[in-house]
Amino acid sequence: MSVHKEVKRVTTHTIQKMKVDGEKISMLTAYDFSMARILDDAGVDVLLVGDSASNVMAGHETTLPITLDQMIYHAASVVRAARRALVVVDLPFGSYQGNSKEALASAVRIMKETGAHAVKIEGGEEVIESVKRIISAGVPVVGHLGLTPQSIYKFGTYAVRATEEAEAAKLLSDAKLLQDAGCFSIVLEKIPALLAKQVAEAVHIPIIGIGAGMHVDGQVLVMHDLLGINKDFKPRFLRRYLNLYEEIYNATQQYVKDVKNRDFPNEKEQY
Repeated sequence: MSVHKEVKRVTTHTIQKMKVDGEKISMLTAYDFSMARILDDAGVDVLLVGDSASNVMAGHETTLPITLDQMIYHAASVVRAARRALVVVDLPFGSYQGNSKEALASAVRIMKETGAHAVKIEGGEEVIESVKRIISAGVPVVGHLGLTPQSIYKFGTYAVRATEEAEAAKLLSDAKLLQDAGCFSIVLEKIPALLAKQVAEAVHIPIIGIGAGMHVDGQVLVMHDLLGINKDFKPRFLRRYLNLYEEIYNATQQYVKDVKNRDFPNEKEQY
């Protein structure tokens, strides 16, 4: 029997066991109660309250503007819905970089005010002190390497990362540093599949990919992308399982038409 089916609540231990047993880990983003309940009921192993809420929920161009208070609001909503999934929350830009005391304070706020199970931090060697400090306080941490959207202005592009030898070597080194610091998992975003395979084989903690190929221990996508709520975002790594933009658009147009034509509400739809 798979780990996926036998656990009532997914924990950091469950995720590790999945890697050992060769069972792939499913992760999706969630930002609100109603959608998180559906994803949890459907059996998603990990719900990531991503700072991508800055883009898909608030309409910002980057993930940078979202605040810690806003992340806590989204995370608390998701935790109230999750009966089985492990809930991981992104530490937003400016809440942990360059100051490990502030990083710990941010992580503690998330854990106390949302009831989430772990936090996620972007970066390797640059943030290692923050990672260590948070973990030493008993808060589980997921690392994030490759394309790190909070550093978009440093990169200047959302192109594939670590295609050059030096950057690939640093990424592998950073993955080992994060593991040694105590991270229980790492997300790899938009890097060559062979490099992701190297990383997954070089560390004993689970590696979750987004645009990192098939040789990692699990996959994560942004829920709005998977469901086709966004119609303009079409990276190679995205498989769109629904086209909700069109379905919601058509349903709304029909509702407007029915109201205008006095077809809604009808005799049976009133008291």
